[in-house]
Amino acid sequence: MYADNTEFASAPTESAAKVPLPFSLEGKKGLITGIANDRSIAWGAAKVCRSLGAELAVTYLNEKAKPHVEPLAAAVGAELLMPLDLRHEGELEAVFEAIATRWGKLDFLVHSIAFASEIKSRVIDVTKAGFLEAMELSCWSFIRMAHLAEPLMTGGGCLVTYSYLGADMVVPNYNVMGPVKAALESVSRYLAAELGPKGIRVHAVSPGPLRTRAASGIAHFDDLLAQAEARAPLHQLVDIEDVGNSTAFLVSDAGKHLTGSLHYVDSGYHIVG
Repeated sequence: MYADNTEFASAPTESAAKVPLPFSLEGKKGLITGIANDRSIAWGAAKVCRSLGAELAVTYLNEKAKPHVEPLAAAVGAELLMPLDLRHEGELEAVFEAIATRWGKLDFLVHSIAFASEIKSRVIDVTKAGFLEAMELSCWSFIRMAHLAEPLMTGGGCLVTYSYLGADMVVPNYNVMGPVKAALESVSRYLAAELGPKGIRVHAVSPGPLRTRAASGIAHFDDLLAQAEARAPLHQLVDIEDVGNSTAFLVSDAGKHLTGSLHYVDSGYHIVG
C-alpha cells in the first residue's frame, strides 16, 4: 500500500524545516576537559565543536602542561582557560564558578580524564590505593562534573565521557582501567536516567585505539593498533577528529532525543574484537 509514496512528497512541515542540516553548535557553550596536547581525544572534540560554532572553555592539568594546551586553546578561541588537577581541592569547583560568572549557563560538557598509576599491574595485584585512585580520577570525576554542571544546564544540555572496549571485554594490558571504564559506562546510564527529566542528556563514547599520551602507558600498544586495523570491518583506524565529529553530533540539537547510550567510534571493531 506504500508503493506509491506521492502523497508524502508535499512541502516540508514547519518542524521539519527547522532541522539544521548540517547541524550547528552556534550559540552553545561547552566545557572541554582533558586536553594534554594536539593528539588528545579532547582536542579533537574541541576542534570540531569550535568549527561548528560552539564557544568553549578549556582546562589544562598543571603549569607543566599549560604551554602545550595554551596555544590549542587560543586556536579555538577558548573564552576560559583554567587549571584542573582533580587531586587539588577546589580546582574543579573554580572551573564551574568561572563558567557561571562568564556565561551563566553551560550547554555541554566533555569529560576526557582518566588515570591509573598502576595500569601495568594485573587487576588481581592492584593495591587498594591504586584502584581507588583510578576510580576517583577516571569515574567519580564524571559524577562530580555532572553535579556541578546540572545547575548551569537550566535549558537542558549534554554530558559526554569517553570509554573504551576494555570496559566490555578483556583487552590485554588494559588491566585495572577495564573495570573502571565499565563503572564509568554504568554511571553514564544512571546519570542519563536521573537528569533526563531536566532535558540533560548523557552519553559514553567508546573510540577505537588511538595514539594518545594516555595510550603510551599501555604495554604492546602497537600490537593493539595493528590488530584493530586488521580485524575491524572497515580496516581503518579512527582519529581524534572522527571522535570529535561523533561528540559534536551528540551534543548538538540533532541528537536531542538521544541519551543514555554507548557510541562506538572504532570502524566496527567492537563487533569482532
